[in-house]
Amino acid sequence: MSPKQTPMSSVDRAWLRMDTPENPMMICGVLALERPVSIQRLKRTLEERFLRFQRFRQRVVDHGDRAYWQEDPLFHIDNHLHRIALPGKADKAELQKLVSDLNSSSLDFRRPLWQMHYIDNYEGGAALLVRIHHCIADGISLVRVMLSLTDKTPEPTLKRVAGKPETRAGNASRGRSTLHRLVDSAQVAAQQARLFIDSVRQEPNYPLKLATTASGVAMDLLKLGLAPFEPRTGLKSPLCGRKQVAWAEPLDFAEVKACARALGGTVNDVLMCATTGALQRHFAANREPVPECGIRVAVPFNLRPLNQPIDTLGNEFGLVLVNLPVEVKDPIMCFRQVQENMNRLKRSYQAQVTYSLLDLFGRGPDSLERRALDLLSNKASAVLTNVPGPRDALYLAGSKVTQPMFWVPQSGSIGIGLSIFSYAGTVQFGITVDRAIHAYPNAVMDYFHDSFAALSHAALAGRPGAVKQLAG
Repeated sequence: MSPKQTPMSSVDRAWLRMDTPENPMMICGVLALERPVSIQRLKRTLEERFLRFQRFRQRVVDHGDRAYWQEDPLFHIDNHLHRIALPGKADKAELQKLVSDLNSSSLDFRRPLWQMHYIDNYEGGAALLVRIHHCIADGISLVRVMLSLTDKTPEPTLKRVAGKPETRAGNASRGRSTLHRLVDSAQVAAQQARLFIDSVRQEPNYPLKLATTASGVAMDLLKLGLAPFEPRTGLKSPLCGRKQVAWAEPLDFAEVKACARALGGTVNDVLMCATTGALQRHFAANREPVPECGIRVAVPFNLRPLNQPIDTLGNEFGLVLVNLPVEVKDPIMCFRQVQENMNRLKRSYQAQVTYSLLDLFGRGPDSLERRALDLLSNKASAVLTNVPGPRDALYLAGSKVTQPMFWVPQSGSIGIGLSIFSYAGTVQFGITVDRAIHAYPNAVMDYFHDSFAALSHAALAGRPGAVKQLAG
């Protein structure tokens, strides 16, 4: 093995092998900018803050049963940063077409797995479209990376990075990967199990809590395996690989928070309920029967310590299956059911279980991972992410970021991705849909607004007994 090659962790390798023509494993983001920026200043920003992560200078080398990171000998930033312009009116519709096209196209595996397009004539300003492969890092980590490119003021002091520094992320990855090569799957499973009991180890009733935790893990693993397949709806169709991307006009975060406060719940509960209502309206608009048992979405659950250094890339999250009660038409009752479902999941070990499964699948043969992926993807209709962003507006290369949006990839037979992102007093909502699925992205965005408005009206209007009953 070349000394410049770094073994890829098993979890990252699992995400690498999920890449298919129907579902490229890319995290895609768009940063709308208030005004155009200097391309040279943008390059300097990337050199100083983005390329300090060694992973973005490395390509993937696949040797069948193992994958490695290797420095790209031909690396040049111009291979990854492209300057383009939108045709016609250069409006939101044209940008959505471009994002849809690039979100349908795989990255070049001969080079480091990321690409950016600077769009210099979007609605009088500009935009930056970013695509990064999921094997590099999870959504939480990549959002932190992208935010590290920005400043709180328009005029920061930038310094050009000299050379190609080795980051702590590279050293940590080498250490983890070396350990992974030295232990077999049974030992790894035992190590992953410790994740479940660390939080109770210091408790006075540790033996009892250990037994309770172990039984809880086993029960959640059993529930995951025995969970029924998703009902047959238009949301579960054979995929064609062409994506349609859209995003809504942002919600006022203060209004979302006021709604949550009135209902005695969380902002996340409100947004999950608004998503449920949007899908409910989709079924109604398409005259499609609403599943009586609801539908499920796969939601990434962060397992990364929030105080972990930003230099640490990789994937450290699990997935939980969340039931959306699309069959419940009353907004308050729907909210109550969503809140109950979310509270139940917070007490479960489903995220740790799925993380451990990804770790083990990443060590096994490709055929085993494919079968497991098909099994799990048949138990959800969509992937939904909800990431909290910065409270204040940020600036990229001197230009104010007016609207950030991102989309996570789907896996297996899942063809819908929903994204929620809070930023500077707003809540952004976006969607990506495979063209083979009969759902109209911009219509679903309108339904999301309608659903939130209905819930907010019901909550703030003080319907007799509704809020009191919910709070009790």
